[in-house]
Amino acid sequence: MPITRKRQIIKSETDIIVALSKLRTMLEGVGFGELQISSSVTAASELLRNIEKYAGSGWVQFDVMTDSRGPYLEFTATDHGPGIADPEQAMADHFSSSGTLGLGLPGVKRMVDDFTLSSDIGVGTTASFKLWKG
Repeated sequence: MPITRKRQIIKSETDIIVALSKLRTMLEGVGFGELQISSSVTAASELLRNIEKYAGSGWVQFDVMTDSRGPYLEFTATDHGPGIADPEQAMADHFSSSGTLGLGLPGVKRMVDDFTLSSDIGVGTTASFKLWKG
């Protein structure tokens, strides 16, 4: 059961900014440290900008949960875009399908405690991460 939950549609840069602000405020409210907040916001920003860039729209949900290790952020970004042909390849450093540096998704994985990516061509992509308060 979530301690707190936020959900938002992502269709524009404004939606991304609002979602990141809500995320920061929520994490501050439950006592996450500045380093973890910065890591969470940076990771979330990458995933939300991917929604806008590759799919055009999607949604995000972020929850603060708790388990035996304590409170943690669970962040999920979903779109119904074209999908990623090879999610494993997309997680490799320097792979890019759009001429960028190819460090976004691998960078997200390095910043968080747990990261998953699932995608189906023509159906969409879901990326999620967890980061424990510590």
